[in-house]
Amino acid sequence: MDAGQKLRALRDLLGLSMRQVEASSGALAVRHKNSGYAIPLSRLSEIENKGVVPSAYRFYSLAVIYRRDLRELLGYYGMDVNQMAAEADTSEAPNSHLSTVLDYAGLANVPLRVNPDFDPLRTSHLGSLIEEWGLVPLASLSQFANPNYTYGYVGTEDFMMYPILLPGSFVQVDESRNKIMEGSWRSEYERPIYFVETRQGYKCCWCSLKNSQITLQPHPLSSEPGQVLRYPQEAEVIGQVVGVAMRLRDWRLPAQ
Repeated sequence: MDAGQKLRALRDLLGLSMRQVEASSGALAVRHKNSGYAIPLSRLSEIENKGVVPSAYRFYSLAVIYRRDLRELLGYYGMDVNQMAAEADTSEAPNSHLSTVLDYAGLANVPLRVNPDFDPLRTSHLGSLIEEWGLVPLASLSQFANPNYTYGYVGTEDFMMYPILLPGSFVQVDESRNKIMEGSWRSEYERPIYFVETRQGYKCCWCSLKNSQITLQPHPLSSEPGQVLRYPQEAEVIGQVVGVAMRLRDWRLPAQ
């Protein structure tokens, strides 16, 4: 069945007439004070029989009236919300930012069975160790979620932590670690990296705090300038970077 036929099947399954759908969508339009939610008889007929694609508001109305997840209806038209994260690489964002692309995905393709010979202490080719992949509802994974974590993206033009963090990296941020640690570090890899929100956008960098001033310090090899801002008026520490997913190709050096 095509998309329109699937929508017609949903309506028939609920025993709804076209006039009832029109009336219910009209009630939504009144409630939201927006006529875009309304679906006249003629438009509903065109959606079901002539391949007309509903507007965003009418998608919402149909999902409410048919008691279906909006993502399911979008899927009738070939839009798979679960692919959003995988397709994010088609657009390069020059500025660092928080990423919510996974928040609305309903399914995740995860390893279901791993080779028992897997040794986490050794460098391994995970592709050969994962015996089976499968789609799992993200709601089922919520029991493993840590509410302290959020996720950020290092912009393709953000070289503040180059070469430790390459532009285009995804970072896991522990929001419970939002206090800047001071001390001496044996190497640059031990020094905490923080995800910071400023009035000009997000920064991923080393930080130091003195009195009411916070210094956003880049890696010395990055050639990026540091910043000194008023704290907390001009900068908020979201948390400490505790994990990184980094692409090792398809990136470029900063312009000299």
